[in-house]
Amino acid sequence: MAPILHDQVCYTLYSTSGLITQAYRSLLEPLKLTYPQFVVMMALWQKDDVSVTELAKEVGLSKPTMTPLLKRLELLGYITREFLLGDDRKKCISLTPTGQSLAQEADKVAKQALCATGLTSEEAEQLISLCQKIKTELT
Repeated sequence: MAPILHDQVCYTLYSTSGLITQAYRSLLEPLKLTYPQFVVMMALWQKDDVSVTELAKEVGLSKPTMTPLLKRLELLGYITREFLLGDDRKKCISLTPTGQSLAQEADKVAKQALCATGLTSEEAEQLISLCQKIKTELT
């Protein structure tokens, strides 16, 4: 007997992820951010002045994926990319004052996105916990 598509955890996570990312699109438009850029900005609001390698690891993206994304954020005036002192191969990513000021608007976006899911705060915490458990088990 073949597996049933809608009974698979992987399919449910995959299809739901796409819908959530789509919901963020219109919410992020006023900030001129894509969802992957928003993820990077959230990481930077938590910890600023980090290397590209550290940032890529934190958000789960490859370094080659990060380069164009970071260039775009720099063009928007949200971040700076500067070589680390003593190492011309590594760049340090820092928020600009403009990038820092977006945090308040971004918080509103995150709350609107949660509201759009129909989940309560408790349900969202439970879902996050379950997803983190899956990530831990698979890594």
